[in-house]
Amino acid sequence: MSLFLKTFYQFYALTKPRVIQLIVFCALIGMVLAVPGVPTWEQARLAALACLGIWLVAGAAAAFNCLVEKGIDAKMRRTAWRPTAAGELSDWQALSFSLVLCSSGSALLYCFVNPLTMWLTFATFVGYAVVYTLILKPLTPQNIVIGGASGAMPPLLGWAAMTGGVGPEAMILFLIIFIWTPPHFWALALYRVEDYRKSGLPMLPVTHGSEFTRLHILLYTFWLFAVCLLPYAYGMSSWLYLGAAVVLGLTFCTYAFWLWQDYSDALARRTFRFSLIHLSALFAALLLDHYLL
Repeated sequence: MSLFLKTFYQFYALTKPRVIQLIVFCALIGMVLAVPGVPTWEQARLAALACLGIWLVAGAAAAFNCLVEKGIDAKMRRTAWRPTAAGELSDWQALSFSLVLCSSGSALLYCFVNPLTMWLTFATFVGYAVVYTLILKPLTPQNIVIGGASGAMPPLLGWAAMTGGVGPEAMILFLIIFIWTPPHFWALALYRVEDYRKSGLPMLPVTHGSEFTRLHILLYTFWLFAVCLLPYAYGMSSWLYLGAAVVLGLTFCTYAFWLWQDYSDALARRTFRFSLIHLSALFAALLLDHYLL
């Protein structure tokens, strides 16, 4: 591999591509649901520009997170490969990359989408990169609960991009991701508990133990099941989404119940992986419902 390609992949890795893909997908769902019927060419162009701007700013937040947590990442098997943790990129390179992405994404959103979307996206950057990474994550086991607000913002950003405002429908989508986030990350933290213990981060399984964490995962999946019914109750969707929400919600609750009753790392890993399927399939069902019914 050439030096150029190697350097490109190192910088690209700083953006946490898999996480960013889910963020942009959730933002796109907000954009689509904000537009009745099939979008016009102008609306499609606007959505594409908004997705690019959101990707750039989200990538900037991820790069800044990698910079700030390079010492922690180096202690954890899951993250030790990251270019900042491995010493492949300097602090100045990571910081400059983050600043370039954030400024270019913010400028794009302000000039070609609308100011509200830019400010909401920038607030998300500050919430994740500063409030969550620097303050909440190292100080409280409730870091995921409080910091989850930043991760739940993409549908709001998408809605604001297409409408210039934030409606109750967007707030429902925000609430779904906000409640989904704790059981998703706590399942990961359960089977990575030793990594988190070595890193010194006060994740819930480290501070309160496995049984306490598993109970809270179960309780959150019950709450999530109810919240996921809101799009149907509010009239945003019809029976197609409702059926998908019930099946996905019951399956997530079942995983959480099994995890609570009889823990194993393998089951925690499967629960974490299903949580990703749950959110992606749920929003895909909203998208299909929007166009087919």
